[in-house]
Amino acid sequence: MGENKMVVFIRKYAMIIVLFLVLGFFAITTGGNILRPMNITSLISQNAYVFILTAGMLLCILTGGNIDLSVGSIVCFTGAVGATLMVNMGWHPAVAVVAMAIVGALIGAFQAFWIAYVRIPPFIVTLAGMLAFRGLSNVILNATSISLAEEKGFMKAFGGGSDCYIPDLFNVEGFNLTCFLIGVIVTIAFVSLQVKKRIDRRNKGYENEKLSSFLLTTVPVAVAIMWIITELSLDRGFPTVLIWIMAVVLIYNYITSNTVTGRSFYAVGGNEKATRLSGINTNKVYFLAYTNMGLLSAIAAMVTMARLTSAQPTAGNSYEMDAIGACFIGGASAYGGIGTIPGVIIGAILMGVINMGMFLLGVNQDICKVVKGAVLLLAVIFDVISKRRFKLIAKN
Repeated sequence: MGENKMVVFIRKYAMIIVLFLVLGFFAITTGGNILRPMNITSLISQNAYVFILTAGMLLCILTGGNIDLSVGSIVCFTGAVGATLMVNMGWHPAVAVVAMAIVGALIGAFQAFWIAYVRIPPFIVTLAGMLAFRGLSNVILNATSISLAEEKGFMKAFGGGSDCYIPDLFNVEGFNLTCFLIGVIVTIAFVSLQVKKRIDRRNKGYENEKLSSFLLTTVPVAVAIMWIITELSLDRGFPTVLIWIMAVVLIYNYITSNTVTGRSFYAVGGNEKATRLSGINTNKVYFLAYTNMGLLSAIAAMVTMARLTSAQPTAGNSYEMDAIGACFIGGASAYGGIGTIPGVIIGAILMGVINMGMFLLGVNQDICKVVKGAVLLLAVIFDVISKRRFKLIAKN
């Protein structure tokens, strides 16, 4: 019984432990540079697309270990469409953003139709999409970049440029008090929601986890939030792109945890046949997963364009691999049916820390890819082995 609890504990907190170990390693080897406020801000802005795409990729993986290989190309294509509308055709940025979202969703729906209703394997459909939309992007852009430097409103809204931060209302020298107060509010809200969830479970007669386990998960997260916010407050404040990241994370965490639709993704990944026999439209679940992936790819295109201050033919390269890797590293099962939004976000942060740490150490990018590949493989090996071991313990 004790071994069973230990296995469960390791499975639940392994990636958090690894994240702190990796962060500690780079903090030592970079002389603390990775923990500087400027680098924390860079970590958020440079990996914003990963956080956004990871939330959508998780839904695809939950349906049975399926993935979407086309997201990087869709990011590039929707970015090319948006830049063309804004710069070349003079559309208002707000209208162009809506158009990008619609285009992304339509692309996702197109691919979802073949996957959900014709039952062509997702790997084949999205591989075709990866090639097709990368080619179409180059056709639209004519193999050149479109600058967005003059689109100040778009840049500020999606985290590009030097003024893409929430204004400080207090103007305290060397410390952004507005950013810090936002962090306090977010932390209080997080702790309150966790306590409320625990009270609700008790009132409904459900068994709660031990108080020690509850504190072990809640307190470190609250401390981490306040530490990150303090670092941002010492730099330039609260970046607007973080609002988009928080919105996506909170919305999709609610969907996967508190809605019937969200639980359907887990059910399909656990046993599709049984799910279908129970009355759930499994075709609709697949359709929603891949349509949603197209929509989030468009949002990722917006933050990518803002950060690069342009739409480029090479934008989105390997984005799908970053999102897939973050999901598996963050605890999503390669077989589907298992994974959480907080877990995959931890995976995304871990990949971001590895990227930032190796960049600060001056490590060659090719070696960085080797390291990320090894981390991904180890995460999947850990998932497979621990699952087998858990089943053996359960039988005994």
